[in-house]
Amino acid sequence: MKRIINYEIGQEYDSLKIFTYLKYKKGFSTKLIRTLKNTESGIILNGSPARTVDLIKPGDVLTVSVPEDGAAPEPVKSELEIIYEDEDILIVNKSPYTAMHPTHNHQGDTLANAVAAHLRDSGKSGVFRAVGRLDKGTSGIVVCALNSLAAAKLNGKVKKIYFALVKGDPGESGTVDVPIYRPDPMKTLRACSYELGKESAVTHWEKIKDGSGCSLIKLELETGRTHQIRVHMAYIGHPLAGDSYYGDFRPEYGHQLLHCGEARLIHPVSDEKMIFKTGIPAEFEKCLAESE
Repeated sequence: MKRIINYEIGQEYDSLKIFTYLKYKKGFSTKLIRTLKNTESGIILNGSPARTVDLIKPGDVLTVSVPEDGAAPEPVKSELEIIYEDEDILIVNKSPYTAMHPTHNHQGDTLANAVAAHLRDSGKSGVFRAVGRLDKGTSGIVVCALNSLAAAKLNGKVKKIYFALVKGDPGESGTVDVPIYRPDPMKTLRACSYELGKESAVTHWEKIKDGSGCSLIKLELETGRTHQIRVHMAYIGHPLAGDSYYGDFRPEYGHQLLHCGEARLIHPVSDEKMIFKTGIPAEFEKCLAESE
């Protein structure tokens, strides 16, 4: 179903064109505005169809109907831990054992399938628009946009904080600023290289707690490269527990102990600042307490 949004025009927007208001004040893309312009009842001003060149004044009510777009994955019901949901965003806590999207190895058992089923049952569009992604094996917060406007406005704007369990003691804090590249285009494995890496990759971390031969650290990223945390920590000699791709530390866990524990964003419609948090998984505490 379409997402219908009503904007009450304030004094500060007097005599703006509708196009200017939507693009520069409300963050609509030119492409979406063009789509609204060519959609029946896409743009309504005070109950009547409007053009993007029409002017708005204080007290006006501007209504836009954001159309559905994209194809929904197969809806398959499965456990879904919902942290927050409204008409524009869905925040979930992903299990480390769940893949994000269907692939040849994962059909029907992904987060996309579970979200599609939930949205279908809620009477919403089943399109899965994850803002960023988490590797299979990584747990934590995933932000899903429920319409194209939310997806466009949140893209690259969600600030995340991660927690990881790493080998040894990396010190109190630090930054890894080394480009990442893909040695073999047929494999997902990444590596660090100043010479071969073309795009910058910057990871900041600080230690939260010492364990038995390991440490719990908090991480923030300036960039979002594939496997960035995993390959950067391995590069400085502190691979993640359970991460068989980049080390052999605590392999019995079967997946990297990496968790997205916090996400900060500005709501795409209300402009409210929002913070979502989840607790650190029990596996982390277990690993901290164990001896190698």
